[in-house]
Amino acid sequence: MTGAQVPTVRSCIAALLVIGGLALGREAISLRLVATGALVVMLFWPEAVIGPSFQMSFAAVTSIIALYEWPRARALFERREEGRGQRMVRAVGALLVTGLAVELVLAPIAFAHFHRAGLLGAVANLVAIPLTSFVVMPAEVVALLLDIAGLGAPAWWIVGKALAVLLVLAHAIGGLPYATTAAPTTSGAVFAVTMGALLWIMLWRGRIRWLGLPVAALGLALTLRAPAPDLLVTADGRHVALRTADGGMALLRERAGDYVRSTLAEAAAFGGDFTALAAMETAHCSRDLCMVALSGSGGASVNLLVTRSNLLVPYRAFVAACAWADLVIADRTLPRGCTPRWARLDRPTLAAMGGARVMIAQRRIIGGRDPRDRHPWIARPVSRQLMEVPALKSAGRAR
Repeated sequence: MTGAQVPTVRSCIAALLVIGGLALGREAISLRLVATGALVVMLFWPEAVIGPSFQMSFAAVTSIIALYEWPRARALFERREEGRGQRMVRAVGALLVTGLAVELVLAPIAFAHFHRAGLLGAVANLVAIPLTSFVVMPAEVVALLLDIAGLGAPAWWIVGKALAVLLVLAHAIGGLPYATTAAPTTSGAVFAVTMGALLWIMLWRGRIRWLGLPVAALGLALTLRAPAPDLLVTADGRHVALRTADGGMALLRERAGDYVRSTLAEAAAFGGDFTALAAMETAHCSRDLCMVALSGSGGASVNLLVTRSNLLVPYRAFVAACAWADLVIADRTLPRGCTPRWARLDRPTLAAMGGARVMIAQRRIIGGRDPRDRHPWIARPVSRQLMEVPALKSAGRAR
C-alpha cells in the first residue's frame, strides 16, 4: 500500500518482532530488533545503505533504544508511583532528552546529504509528537471508519485543524534564528569517522562506550568548520555562484530558478539572498562576458572570465581575455587558443566532472561526481585530480 520504502519496511519488521517478543514473554524493544530490520533491508536492497532514508531511519531508532537501554536514563524516566504533576514533568523531560539525542545522531547525516541540520526539532516535538499520536492518528482512523457510511467529514475536520497547528508550529520554530545551521560539503572520511564514533557509543555497553565521545565531537567540529567554496559551477556551465568580499554570494544569471538557487546555496552553506555578479565592484561585464577579480580566503585572488550569453565572441578578443584570466568558465567548448594561467572549465569538462567547486586559497578544483561511478550513461571524468570530493549536485545534470 505504501510502496515499501525503507522506513516502512523497518517499521513493519519492528512491529512483527515486537508482537512476537511480547507473545514469547521476551524483551521486545532492543538493539537486536534494529539489527534484524537492517539485515532484512540490506539483504534485499543493499543499495539503500548509502541513502539518507536508510541512514536517518535506522540511526534515529538506534539512538532512542540505546538511550533507554542506558541504566541511568532508564532509572530516570521509568514509571513510578508519583503525583500527576511529577509524572507529566518526567514525561516531558523524557521526550525532550530523546529528541536531543536523535538530533545529535542525525546531524552528521543531514549535513552530509543536505548540508543543513535542525537544532530545535526536539523543542517542536514536545508538541508535535503528542498532537500526532493522540489527535491526528486516532482522528484519521475514526474518519476512515466513518467514511464507509459517508460520515467522516467531522473527523477529517479535526485532522485538518490538528495538521494546521503542526504547520504553524513548524513555521514558528523554523523561523527562529538558530532553528537550523548550514555546513559546506565535507569529506567522506570525516563523515565515516563521525558516524563510526556515534555507533560505538550506541552499540557498546559500559564505560568503554564513552571512548567514542571525543571522536564524535571532533568529527562534528570538523564538519561545521569545513571550508566553504569560493566558487560553484553547475555541470552545464551556465550557472556560476561566487562568494563576495562581504561574505555574500553573487550569481551569474539573475533569472536562475529557485531550484538552481537552493542547490547552490546548500552546497555553499549560504542562507542569504544572491546578488547579481554584474553588480559587483570588481566585475566588468558585457552582454557576452564577465571579467571578475575574485578574492578568496587568506588573501588569495584570481582573475575570472565567465561566458554569460549564447553569442559567439570574436576570436582574437576572446583569446586576449583568456590570456588575462587565471580561470575561464564557459557553457560551451572553448577554442584551443584560450589558454588561461591556471585552469579552464568548459562544458565538456564540467559535464564529465558533474559540476565543480573551487577553493582559491588552496588552488583546488573539486568535481561534483563520485569518481567511483561507472554507469554507461555517465561521461568519464577528464582528470582524477579534479574529482577529489563529491561536492555539488548540479542543476544542469538534475534537469
